[in-house]
Amino acid sequence: MKGGDASAESEFDDFYRSTAQRVVHLVYASTGDLELARDATQEAFARAWQRWDQVRATDEPGAWVRTVARRIAISAWRKDTNRLKAMERHGEPSPPGGPTVDRVAVVAALRTLGPEVRETLALHYLADLSVDEISRQTGAPPGTIKARLHRGRAQLAKQLTDKEAHDD
Repeated sequence: MKGGDASAESEFDDFYRSTAQRVVHLVYASTGDLELARDATQEAFARAWQRWDQVRATDEPGAWVRTVARRIAISAWRKDTNRLKAMERHGEPSPPGGPTVDRVAVVAALRTLGPEVRETLALHYLADLSVDEISRQTGAPPGTIKARLHRGRAQLAKQLTDKEAHDD
């Protein structure tokens, strides 16, 4: 909501108190899932608050919230149903393996880097961003990004070499 005046806030609070339970009950009756009903209702009221000037101008704000809550619940139900169908078709996904020794070493080495260098390496190697893309996202010049990548690779190599020598 843009205005944020006290009377609109009070009006919304009254509206919420007088209608929220009925919306939960309606969605619960439709879905049979109380947690989903509560979540969908909260999300619907959050959306109503964001647009309160428009919602309160409708003939029946309660109908707007009920419709939104039902749509949110249906969408969540569909996602869950599709996920279950996919699992039935393809089986349970195999659980991720535990961290390898190498992965633990790399994560430990990354923690020794400064935040800017660490962020630059993560954006480049994990998010697969180019130097120019990192520059745009961070606001640092491309030359600085290149220097951070160079410095970060050197620092990581030293950390990992030192650790390897220490472990032998």
